[in-house]
Amino acid sequence: MGNTFGRLFRVTTYGESHGGGVGVVVDGCPPGLALAEADIQAELDRRRPGQSRIVSQRREADRVEILSGVSDGRTLGTPIALLVRNEDARPEAYAGFRDLYRPSHADFTYEAKYGVRAWAGGGRASARETVGRVAAAAIARKLLRERWGVEVVGWVEQVHRLRAAVDPRRVARRQVERTPVRCPDARAAARMIRLIERTREAGDSVGGVVGCVARGVPPGWGEPVFDKLEADLAKAVLSLPASKGFEIGSGFAGTVLKGSEHNDPFVVRGGRVRTTTNRSGGVQGGISNGEPIVIRVAFKPTATILQPQRTVDRRLRPAVLHARGRHDPCVLPRAVPMVEAMVALVLIDHAMRQRAQCGK
Repeated sequence: MGNTFGRLFRVTTYGESHGGGVGVVVDGCPPGLALAEADIQAELDRRRPGQSRIVSQRREADRVEILSGVSDGRTLGTPIALLVRNEDARPEAYAGFRDLYRPSHADFTYEAKYGVRAWAGGGRASARETVGRVAAAAIARKLLRERWGVEVVGWVEQVHRLRAAVDPRRVARRQVERTPVRCPDARAAARMIRLIERTREAGDSVGGVVGCVARGVPPGWGEPVFDKLEADLAKAVLSLPASKGFEIGSGFAGTVLKGSEHNDPFVVRGGRVRTTTNRSGGVQGGISNGEPIVIRVAFKPTATILQPQRTVDRRLRPAVLHARGRHDPCVLPRAVPMVEAMVALVLIDHAMRQRAQCGK
C-alpha cells in the first residue's frame, strides 16, 4: 500500500532503518540489458552515510546484492530483487525515547495510522528507505542513457540562505562531485560547508534546495491529464523524506512575469523545433518539448537536532526530548542522488509508456 511506484517500470521498496536490510524489487525492466552489481554500487556509494564529515556518521558500506532477474550479466525481463544489508544498525540508541513523539518526525502519524510504529530510527519513514530507490534508479539511468541518450544531473543549489550560481544547461556530474556538499559553484560550496559544520557544532540543522536537470529527453514523453510529466515528477520527489516543495522551470518566480515575458518562443534549429528560452522547464501541457527538464526541490531542516525539544509521550504527558543518534545536520548533499533517482524513475516509466503506445 503505497510502497510501489511506476506503471511499466515498477519498483517496490522494502525494509526498515534498523532492521536486517533494505532493498527493492524492480519489475518491468526489459531483457538483455547488461547489468552488474558494480553498476548499482556506484550510485549507492553517492547516497550512503559516512562519506564526509558534513553528513550522518552511520557507517554503512551499502553493498548491493542482486538476488534475481539477472543471468550471465544480462537482465532476464523478470523481477530484479536487490538487497542491501544493514551493518551498522543501532536500535538501542533510540530506546530512551521509544514512547516519545519526536517533533516533526513521522512517529505520531505512523502510530495514528497503524496503531504501531518502528520506533528505532523511524522505520520506513527514515531516509534509509531510499537505498532501494537509488538502486532501482541505477538500472533506470542505464536504460535511459544507453537507449535514449538521456542524462540526469542533480546539485545542491541552496543551503539555508546561501545560494549558488548554476547553469542547468552545462552543469556536469564531475563538477557536482568535486565537493562533499555537491555544489558545483566552488565559492558557494565552501561557504555552505562552513555553515553546515557550524550548524552541527550547535546541535542544529539547516535545509535548502536541490536542483536537477534531465538533458536529452525527446519531445512527446508524458500523459494527459492526470499523469502529466511534471505532475509525476512532483509526486516522485515529494515522496522523498524531508521534501517540502517543488518547482519546474520558472516555478514561483514566473508568477510575477507577464505572458509576454514568460512565453517560450518557438524556432527551428538543426531541423528541429526548439524554444529560445526554457521558462517552461522542458514540459508543456504535461508533455516534454525536447528542452532540458529543470526542476528544484525544497528540503526542510533535518528534524533530529541535538537540542532539548518539547513533546508529549504516548500517554499524552508533556515531556522533553533529548535526541541522540547519527543524523545529517543537512540532508542536501545526500539528497542529490535521491532526487536524481526519482527523476530517472519517472522518465524511464514514461519512456516505456511512450514506446508502448506510440512505438517510439
